[in-house]
Amino acid sequence: MDIPRIVLTGGISGGHTFPLVAVARSLRKRFPEGVEFLFIGSHGRFESTSMAEEGIPVRYVLTGKWRRYFSLQNLIDPFKVPVGFIQTLWHLFVFMPDAVFAKGGSASVPVVLAAWVYRIPVLIHDSDAVAGRANRFLSHFATRIAIAYPSARNFFPKEKTVLTGNPVREEIFLGDSVRAGSHFGLSSEKPTLLILGGSQGAHTLNKAILGILPSLLEKNIQVIHQTGEKHYADIVASVAAYGLKVGESGYVPRAFLAVEELADAFAVATLVISRAGAGSIAELAALGKPSLLVPLIGAANDEQRMNAYDVAALGGALVLEEPNLGEHILLEKISELLADAELRKAMGEKLRTFAHPDAAEKIADGITSLMRSNN
Repeated sequence: MDIPRIVLTGGISGGHTFPLVAVARSLRKRFPEGVEFLFIGSHGRFESTSMAEEGIPVRYVLTGKWRRYFSLQNLIDPFKVPVGFIQTLWHLFVFMPDAVFAKGGSASVPVVLAAWVYRIPVLIHDSDAVAGRANRFLSHFATRIAIAYPSARNFFPKEKTVLTGNPVREEIFLGDSVRAGSHFGLSSEKPTLLILGGSQGAHTLNKAILGILPSLLEKNIQVIHQTGEKHYADIVASVAAYGLKVGESGYVPRAFLAVEELADAFAVATLVISRAGAGSIAELAALGKPSLLVPLIGAANDEQRMNAYDVAALGGALVLEEPNLGEHILLEKISELLADAELRKAMGEKLRTFAHPDAAEKIADGITSLMRSNN
């Protein structure tokens, strides 16, 4: 086989982009003679930075998105789709890959459709318990479909669907609690709470944490808080209004945790409070971290809520929905979990049963198989 060429495509979130990187790395390992990648999709922060770090060229195309709320963009975006499709036809013609790996989302639509026109084999991957609308549509044009939750089988043709789990970044496993203590200025004698509101942060969760922050610190509970960039300045100002000094009071806010920082934060964390995005749950499961999941209201197809309750059914996490995110119940749940080491251990062990450490390898196997069958 000549040096293989593979196109990557997906949405504009870390949950879509990080698995693309994990699978690309796996493919590089199995093709020591080399493999050429090209990312085609919409312009987003994670695509530009992650692909640049991996040395993967990027081609941006117009993509449309249907919003579940009133927006003038809903009137404009349908006209972007045919333009993006034509752009993608050109990029695929020039690159002519052996296969396409698509992570879903609106950015995948023109790429998968254009690949179908050229009869290029496509493997799509869906991360959630409830399949995304884009992937449900694209399943008719895909050669194979990989899923992360058994319940997602209900949305796809069974004869071409396989359970692989969600790929996670290998750096996540390299965290060091001692290094984390030094880096974040934390004590090894105190419990540490890690707050993850997703790559963009979470206003409701941030507000709830701020409400109980003085009580947490009074209980000698340390807090690492990924706030999201647009919320960071307001949160730091609010903490200062409490008379607390960031970085010296046991409270460590970060606008965004780079993967190395996140790995160390996971290593030192006694308990994690997180949104229920598929990527976050996959990383929690891979590390066996006890967690309190707060699903995002209004997530597409109610996917975060379904993700959270699928994991909770295993006993691997507790779920606290946003309408119940009052200060008293949140502080009570945190205190209960931090006081019960045996419960946290049991939750971590049960959550590990949901992990698929070979997910990236399985998906890479599928892509490799597609390329061989197409030659």
